[in-house]
This record gives sequence, C-alpha cells and structure tokens, in this order.
Amino acid sequence: MGKLVVLKFGNGSFEQGFQVTLQIATEGELPSVEIVGRLPEAIKLPIYYQHWQCSYQRLGNAFRLSADKVQVTNVSITEDCQETARTLRSQFNSWLRSESFLPLREKWLERLALTDEVRVILQTEDNLLQRLPWHSWDLLERYKKAEIALTSPNYERSDKVRTTNYNVKILAIVGSSQGIDTQADRALLQNLPDADVTFLVEPQRQQLNDHLWEDNWDILFFAGHSLSHNDESGRIYLNQSDSLSMAELRYALGKAVDNGLYLAIFNSCDGLGLARELTDLQIPEIIFMREAVPDKVASEFLKYFLCEFANSDLLQKEIGNPKYESFFLAVRQARERLQGIEDKFPCATWLPMICHNNPAQIPLTWQQLHNNRHNNIVTENKNNTESLTQKEEREEEKEEEIYLTANETKSTSTGKAKQTKPLFAIVSSIAIALLICGIRLLGLLEGTELQSFDQMMRSRFVLVREPPDSRIIVVGIDDTDLGEQRRQGELLKGTSISDKSLNLLLEKLEQYQPRVIGLDIYRDFKAENPELIQRLQQTQNLVAVCKGSDISSNNNGIKPPPEIPQNSINERLGFSDFIQDKDGIIRRQLLYMRQNANSLCSSQFSLSLQLAFHYFQSENIKSPKFFGNNLKIAKTSFNSLRDRTGGYQKIDAEGGQILLNWRISDAMVQKVTLREVLTGQINPDAFKDKIVLIGVTAKADLQDYLPTPYGSEPDTQLPGVLIHAHMLSQILSAVLSDRPLLQTWTQGIEIIWIVFWSLTGGILAWQFHRQPMSLLILIITSTGMLYIISIGMLISGYWIPFVPSAISLTSAAVVVIVGNTKKIHYPKL
Repeated sequence: MGKLVVLKFGNGSFEQGFQVTLQIATEGELPSVEIVGRLPEAIKLPIYYQHWQCSYQRLGNAFRLSADKVQVTNVSITEDCQETARTLRSQFNSWLRSESFLPLREKWLERLALTDEVRVILQTEDNLLQRLPWHSWDLLERYKKAEIALTSPNYERSDKVRTTNYNVKILAIVGSSQGIDTQADRALLQNLPDADVTFLVEPQRQQLNDHLWEDNWDILFFAGHSLSHNDESGRIYLNQSDSLSMAELRYALGKAVDNGLYLAIFNSCDGLGLARELTDLQIPEIIFMREAVPDKVASEFLKYFLCEFANSDLLQKEIGNPKYESFFLAVRQARERLQGIEDKFPCATWLPMICHNNPAQIPLTWQQLHNNRHNNIVTENKNNTESLTQKEEREEEKEEEIYLTANETKSTSTGKAKQTKPLFAIVSSIAIALLICGIRLLGLLEGTELQSFDQMMRSRFVLVREPPDSRIIVVGIDDTDLGEQRRQGELLKGTSISDKSLNLLLEKLEQYQPRVIGLDIYRDFKAENPELIQRLQQTQNLVAVCKGSDISSNNNGIKPPPEIPQNSINERLGFSDFIQDKDGIIRRQLLYMRQNANSLCSSQFSLSLQLAFHYFQSENIKSPKFFGNNLKIAKTSFNSLRDRTGGYQKIDAEGGQILLNWRISDAMVQKVTLREVLTGQINPDAFKDKIVLIGVTAKADLQDYLPTPYGSEPDTQLPGVLIHAHMLSQILSAVLSDRPLLQTWTQGIEIIWIVFWSLTGGILAWQFHRQPMSLLILIITSTGMLYIISIGMLISGYWIPFVPSAISLTSAAVVVIVGNTKKIHYPKL
C-alpha cells in the first residue's frame, strides 16, 4: 500500500515562524503518526524567492512565450536565473533542516522506506509557502516515488457519485492562442486511447457554459493564456476579445463537478489563482503551472504526463515505453523529464504543480476513469447466468415430480443414496480443510490471522491477570519534563533530555544503586558537559542504544553515543530496532542480528537482551549459548522463528526473532517521571537492584509511540521505552520465573487440527441438516469453543490456528448442507 504524508502549517509568518504538524498514514487508513514541530523565522527567504522570480520573468516578456523567444541568447540572463534558483534552493533546504523541524524529518525517515509510493500533501493558505520550490526539498528528492501537492486547510469529503463513462470524456478548451502554439496540445489529446475528446476552439462564453452544463465530463483541459491576481483569483482568455474569471464560471463548473468532473489541467501561465478558486468547487485533482510557462515546456509536460498516466500506445512510439503509473507518480515523472530541456528553459521542473482537494481521497487511475469493455462483459455474463438459472429451475420442477413418484415406491436406490451421505461429508470436509491450508500457505489469511491474534491477546485479560514486573522501573520523559527543560534554558539538541538533566539523573541513580541502567535515547553527538562525558565513559552498568541499518530504505542507522569506549561496546551497547508487521503492529521481538558492513550501529544484541545479560550476571547465571540460530540461557531455549510460523507466511526471519508474549497487566512496570526523580520525590528503594529504563513518553512532542496488539489508534499506542520493557520482562520471566514463551505447532500438527474442525463442521451438517436452527446453534457453539481453546492455548504459550480452523468448520458445514439439498435422481419405473 502507498503512504500518505500531510504537512499542516498553522498560523505564522516568515517573520515569526510556523508551527508544523506531520501526519503519516497508510493509504485508506487513519494516521499512525502525528508529531508537531516548528519552522523558525526565515525573514530572507521571501527575498530570495523574489530575486529568483524576477530573474525568471526576465527570460521572457509574455506568459506562455514561444520557444524561439525564450531560448535566450543573452547568457548572463540565463546564468542569473540558474544562480538565483540555486541560492533559493539552498536557503530553502537549510530552513527545512532547522533543529526545531528535525524531529519531523527524523520521523519521516524512520517511518517511510525509499521504495514507498508517497503522496505528500502541503496544507496551508500562505501564498508564498505554496510558491516555494517544494519539489527541490532534499528529503523529497530522496524518495523517487513521492510527489507533493497543495491543499487547503479547510476541506470536506465529497459524497457525489461519479457517472462512469465508456471512455474518458475530455472537454478541451483551446483559448486565445495569440503568440502561442496550441496545435501540439490538440494533437496529443486526439491520440489518447479510450478517450472521447471535444474541442472548443476560442469559444464564446455561452458556448463554454452550455457544454459544462449539458454533459458529464471526466477531465477539463485548458490551453491558452491565463493569469492570477495576487494568487487569490484567476482569469482565462477564451479568445482575443473575451476573458473569464473562475467566479463567472462558478455555476457551470459546479454542475460539471456534480456530473463527475475529476481532473482539471491548466496548461497555461501562472495558474495558482485558478487552482485556489477551483479548489472551493471541490474539483478532486488540478494540475497547473505556478509561473509563466514557455510553449515548449507546457507541450512537453502534457506529452510526458499523458504517456505515464494514460499509457498511450501512440505516445509510447514517440517517447519510449513507460509502464502504467498512478496520478501522483505520473506527474512527478513527467515533471522530472522536463530536466532534459532546462538548458534552454531554466527551472522548467519547478513549474507543474498538483492541487489535491481532499487528502483522504485516493486519486483515481486512468482505468478507473472509464468503464471500458469490462462492464459490458459483466452485464452479458449476468444475463447468461439469469437464463441458466431459469433453465435450472424448470429442470428442478421436473425432478421434484420424479422424486415424489419415486418416493412412494421406496426404491433400493434410496438406501444406496443414504449410505453415500456420510462418505460425502467426510470427503468434502477433508477437501475443504486442505483447500484452506493451501490458501493459508499463499499468505491470503495472514492479515486476518494476525488481527485474530491481537484480539486473543486482548481477550486474555478476561481470564488472567499478571502482576507488574517488580524487577523493572521506567523513568519516562513526558511533555511536562520537556517543557520544564526548555523553561530552564537547557539545550535539547533535537533529543528529549539535555546534557545537564541527564548528568543529574545519572548522578541520582548512581546513589540509588540500580543493578543496570538502559538509556533508550539516541545520542549520536558528543556531550559538552565534562561530568556527563566522564559518567557515560565510566558507568559500567549503563547500556546505551544505537539503530541498525535498513537496506530497504537505504538508511545506515544511528550511531551510538561517542563516549561509550570501543572496548566496552559488546557489553554496553544494544540496538533499539523493532520489527513491525505490514500493518505497523509489533508482534515479534528481535533478540540479535548480524549488522550490515555499512551500519552505524555495531551491536549484535538488542537493548532488552543486553540489559537481561547484565541482570543475569548478578544472578550467577552462566553465559548464554548459541545452537545454530537459537539462543539458550540457563535452561530456557529461545528458538528463532522460521519463515512460516503460525499465521506468518514467508516472512523475513533473519536474525534471532521470537514471538512477543506481551505481559497481561494494566501497568506492567512501575513508571516515574524525570522531574520526580530529579526533585527526590521517589523512594530510593524503588531503584535499588532494579533495571532502570530511561526513555521518552511525551505525546505532543518528540513522539515515540508505536501500535501493538493492545491498540493501534494514537491514544492506545505504547511508547518505545515501554515496548522495550515488555521485551525485557519476557526474557527475565522466561529464564527466572518459567513464564512460557510463545511458540507454534509444526505445520503437520496444524493441518491435522484444521482437518479435525472441518470434519466437525461437515459431520454436524450431515447429522442436523434437516434441523437448521439446531445446526446453526451447534456451529456457533463449536466456533466459540474453538476460540476459548485458542485463548487458553495462547495463555499456556501456544499460538494455534484459529482463523483457518473456523473457516474450515463453517465452510465444510455449508458444502455438506448444499450437497444434502440436492434431489436424488431415480430410474424411471
């Protein structure tokens, strides 16, 4: 699935700065991440933009200039435009790398892989923010499948139902062409596949108005002259004597939107004002040019975009053979291809822009815009099916007469038929079970099984409760702690605790004599406080964190604190990496892994495992041993997952992964805040001989919250430091308290289990098929028993296949019922 990133700009200015909210979501789902940051004041940035804009406008004296006029012979003008563009780009990227904006950038890099297809939505009403070269943001350029679009802070979801046409219906308005060439645009549109194009060449106002009212258009295209007034309103020139503002077309365009208008393309100059007005009319997608655009640039962009979006064969013959692309990706690739003509038309790649009406609405594809021949085939098949159904009904009426006559004679074939029914139920049930097992092996049930696993994890609370783990205490840095540090003027350096506060905290903890301290806070920079440097170097029971590299996102990870001595890294450093499933939920624990050669993190053991090792040393537990890819501590074996384990099918099982048996407790450890420790509000005995975990629990700032089986909504997610606590508690409890680790059956036993429940459903259906209400109650009761057994097994340490067993149970019952309702055919007497 693709990703959606929304950057919401609050009230502010370039003189005061802007508050920015970052949201990240999977397409079609609610945001899984929301974090607030700030862009500082940038008084000179508008000046750099104005310098570039003036330099760009000097390249031509008119909007949409012809190619021969824009091919500037004065090299100094071209070089000046390129130089001001480089300066603007550099200053713009420096602004976006500000320290107060750094948490948003880091969260982006953490949650998005370089291979993800990403829609980036810029939500602001500030005109200059909209005009800045967001496409040149270095972060956006790293993601080759990402494209940015503008949207208004105020939007609403449209419930209008589109009328799907057989072909894509395009209304192409060719406006005043004085001084420009619109023939190339016309030729491109005429060659589009699966499209009905209607051209209005220099139309009169009434003619355009009537066309917008009288038909259901999918795409509105305009080529010609246009301009914007203060970026608030736009005007298009229909012919040499008539021009129209969008307000003068408001009712006609509103009717077109009601009839299904989806995309408006303005291949004309300075279209930001047009886009702002059209957004108010709820046109879902708009493509416009933010500045004056030369003929050649406008024509080439349209050609490239239609090739990528519509996958036109005729266009492919001219410019290659691109694969079919989504709307946003088609715009990005078409825009980037303009770089090939930037030697003659500087900054051509800066001009095209998307205006997206509703961030929650996933853009349609070219195929979704038209009905094509598929629906006709479906209709024809439906008619054929109805005819066959009527024929079968007539045949069944005849069979009923035969059945009634034959029933009176008690033919021997009746007894024979009855004898085959149990065999039919058994064979059908086994076949259904094997089919379900095959579907499961293909991974088609994985998502449902994982959701069921989460539900059973939560259901354990009804049957059992565990006390908090008294061996662990968490020092959480919450929003109040962050605010207090800032009020004291302490420098946070993009992290959650200042050097001063961290030094005071470690000094306090040393006095309280904890057994080991885990610092779940990234510190890939040198400390400035001499006392802190000495403490980080010499505190032997302090374990710090780093982050391993991620090949899929081309991320080399995060370095450990430079104060940790190299000869202590094997004992005093653990990686903080979590394994998230496709839905983002953490269900597995990574104990150890082999780091890549380019990883900035060299630790092979997780933070939770390193802390457990330190704790076990004082318990006189022997050093852990490895048997293949499995770990053994004392008498407890931590067996690594296989690529097919339980509901998982073909997962990446590299490293030492185990299932995470979340602690069944409302408060699994004691939690205190940073300020409570620093002000001496906590009894020192609470820390003595304990494992102290230090991490971020703030919600409004520097969020580190992740979805778990206990909740994936923002208000039910757990902070990373508590997830480490759960993982640490699992290791300690398994070794010291004989708490069961989660494991699964072998595939053979799972198949036998699924077959058993399939046979249960088939035999019940055969026995009670004439008593439908009793059968329904029995099937529901059996499914309930299966669920309770599954929860009981989960509590005892086994994840057994509930979903495929339940599907087999009900499917076998349905198949046997259908088989029993078939009429028995007797020979004529």
